[in-house]
Amino acid sequence: MSNDSIAKTLLVAIGLSLVCSVIVSVSAVGLKPRQEANAEAARRAEILRSAGLLEADTDVDAVFRDRVEARVLDLDSGQIVADMDPDALDGAATSTMLLPEEDIAGIVRRPRYVSVYLVRDGDDVDKVVLPVHGYGLWSTMYGFLALGADGNTVEGLSFYQHGETPGLGGEIENPRWLAGWQGKKVYGDGEDVRLGVIKGQVDPESPQSEWQVDGLSGATLTSNGVTNMIHYWLGDGAFGPFLARLRNGESLS
Repeated sequence: MSNDSIAKTLLVAIGLSLVCSVIVSVSAVGLKPRQEANAEAARRAEILRSAGLLEADTDVDAVFRDRVEARVLDLDSGQIVADMDPDALDGAATSTMLLPEEDIAGIVRRPRYVSVYLVRDGDDVDKVVLPVHGYGLWSTMYGFLALGADGNTVEGLSFYQHGETPGLGGEIENPRWLAGWQGKKVYGDGEDVRLGVIKGQVDPESPQSEWQVDGLSGATLTSNGVTNMIHYWLGDGAFGPFLARLRNGESLS
């Protein structure tokens, strides 16, 4: 067959495509366990970061093993489910479509079962870390919110995935801004969620300051998205019943 023939050109192109496809497929399958392990390590690091347990030299696996206990929470009842494996959850299989008036965080569906993380100090629960997500300006923002054992005081907030504008909404990853959440309160006297991001800077002399976080300059919609995310996930339709039990001193087992 002539080197200039169309048939030979097509044959070579098809053969090369098949070889490349096989190489890519084999590589993808071979690297999948490593990719999953890296993703799990990153998730654990973000959980520790939100709980204030991540330093530059932290052995993430060791601290997670010694201090953190993953449990499955039934959002419908606010109860820990003792016989479910957190690593085997399929949130999509048991999720519920939210009504438009319920879906203030823009998440469309809410899973029934989620993994929560109890951070222990000896035998006592010192903090709880909750997975949260909600829509900002351009994207769904995913993170972890750590609360104290009182179920009302913020210990830390961490975002690990989003597509907000760098330098504007992307400042939700800025450690200085995230530090402003520490020590803030979630609930008011009427058990309503009052915590949120305001426009501008918080006035430390204001009686409302303990529920307020500085706004993100030039990123009003992202700031609103963070507030809506907090209000949804800590409200009655999500973690609210669980946190009410925590505030009342009930056992989490």
